[in-house]
Amino acid sequence: METSGTAVHRAPWNKGKIVGQKAPFKLKDIWSLRVRLQLENRVRELALFNLGIDSKLRGCDLVALKVRDVCHGDQMATRAIVMQHKTQRPVQFEITAGTRDALQTWIKQAALKSDDFLFPSRLHESPHLGTRQYARILGHWVDELGLDRADYGTHSMRRTKATLIYRRTKNLRAVQLLLGHAKLESTVRYLGIEVDDALEISEQTEI
Repeated sequence: METSGTAVHRAPWNKGKIVGQKAPFKLKDIWSLRVRLQLENRVRELALFNLGIDSKLRGCDLVALKVRDVCHGDQMATRAIVMQHKTQRPVQFEITAGTRDALQTWIKQAALKSDDFLFPSRLHESPHLGTRQYARILGHWVDELGLDRADYGTHSMRRTKATLIYRRTKNLRAVQLLLGHAKLESTVRYLGIEVDDALEISEQTEI
């Protein structure tokens, strides 16, 4: 019989797993998956994928969105603002035309009301899509693209547009605002900016 003082030894959650920053999706992968989802009429997944890329939200915030966050009456919003669960700080994001179309089609097909969660769960115990369900869906997307699951995760969605914006503009402050980071240092770490990036920027600056 075990005593109350017996220690329970659990394996670390990351034992045997590859952890670290997940890669952002490349443009060719984004368009490839979009076309596949459209051709196969996977309306819910297309709306989830497009909004995940546009919003740059953490998975927990993305799955908790309600219809009213992105739609005002019959009108789809071009911008939205949500309170981040992790930081309790508001963050804004844009909703591009393609994403608005995908969302409108999904909301109509699912007959969702303003107070409904945008992505209701198909499991009875959860009112909306869970982060693990989201991760599983993303895993299937990665498989369909022929990529390695070890390299991608839900943060790949969050990082994709932010990384593209940084590469095109080198504007860290803009990316910081879009990601809702309190400190610029967090954005630098999140994007994985290295000395080579800084030197490249410096080399392009003539005096």
